[in-house]
Amino acid sequence: MASSGLQLLGFLFSLVGLAATVSATFMVEWKKQTQGKTHRIFDGLWKSCSGYERTTCEPYQSLLKLPNEVQATRAVMLLSVFLSTVALLISTVGMKCTHFMDSKPESKATTAMIGGIMFMVSGLLTIIITSWYVKMIVDTSQNAHHLDNFEFGKAVFVSWAGGLLTMAGGSFLSCRRCSRSESKESISGNHLFPTTNQTSNYV
Repeated sequence: MASSGLQLLGFLFSLVGLAATVSATFMVEWKKQTQGKTHRIFDGLWKSCSGYERTTCEPYQSLLKLPNEVQATRAVMLLSVFLSTVALLISTVGMKCTHFMDSKPESKATTAMIGGIMFMVSGLLTIIITSWYVKMIVDTSQNAHHLDNFEFGKAVFVSWAGGLLTMAGGSFLSCRRCSRSESKESISGNHLFPTTNQTSNYV
């Protein structure tokens, strides 16, 4: 029961991490820029917003004209979401609380481990690309004009949280020892307690 609980906890962590990664991918506030005291510009991976008290948003018209960090971050975040989605389906088949592959416990445990590893890779990709994007913003801010203020926005923190949760959930799901514990307990229990169908030699 304990290992099933860990698998379920890992699945929930990974599910929340996937939701946070998807949200961060489509959020606008990846980079904030302030010109003067009132004019604000928010740059996301898909569109840019600008204005004073109220901002208006416009999607990017050309992919080739985007900065390299935006193109790379967009591609890796979409890859991370794709891997997590596939891992979600694989983990559902391999978890003990589902009835898929019940006749093959060894294959079922391997399937859950594969899903967990895919979740861990997905979370690691999210953390790496987000950290690299932040580094690019810091470098841009250091080389910018003193009237322009660059900083990273809320989407960066949401992306980091999504990556960490996805990796944590994947580590629980990929625990091979946890996947086998219940089967070992049942086998050892069968050896300790003999069946009642044995015939007695006493009259």
